[in-house]
Amino acid sequence: MRLFHVSEEPDIREFLPRLPKRADLDPGTGLVWAMEEFYLPNFLTPRDCPRVAYHVGERTTEADRRAFFSSDTMRYAVVIENKWVPAMLSAVLYLYEFDPDDFVLQDAAAGYYVSKNRQTPIAKYQVKDLFGQLAARNVEIRIVDRLWDIADRVKGSTLDWSLCRMAFAQPRP
Repeated sequence: MRLFHVSEEPDIREFLPRLPKRADLDPGTGLVWAMEEFYLPNFLTPRDCPRVAYHVGERTTEADRRAFFSSDTMRYAVVIENKWVPAMLSAVLYLYEFDPDDFVLQDAAAGYYVSKNRQTPIAKYQVKDLFGQLAARNVEIRIVDRLWDIADRVKGSTLDWSLCRMAFAQPRP
């Protein structure tokens, strides 16, 4: 298993545990976050880019797979708003890879792992072509004017999904 942290910061030498803001976690225990490689498409966008990411999971029905993907070969999709296309074209991201031995699974559905200890990356990769990276990972890229319709549809489906940075999305009509 490979674990990564995605950042727009080019020179992080060490990751220090940060106190979580999520209500379901102990606010007094600092954590370093990482994700499984499979879930990288959820984060191959500029940090504040709102997005809906979804993929075929164990419980996904054939009807939902057909309804949400353009072809039989696609199993993962990332949807962004059209106003974020210029930022996608110009953004540079850095993938920091960690030794997975000191991490524990925090959220299986999202592929999140955490460590209570400071972490030094074992490798760093620069990513300049975000659309190209998504395409190379066989991710269907969708561009829409507003995310809320697809977000609502995906939440009601049998797909595995993630809604990220929706506070930055265009408002609901």
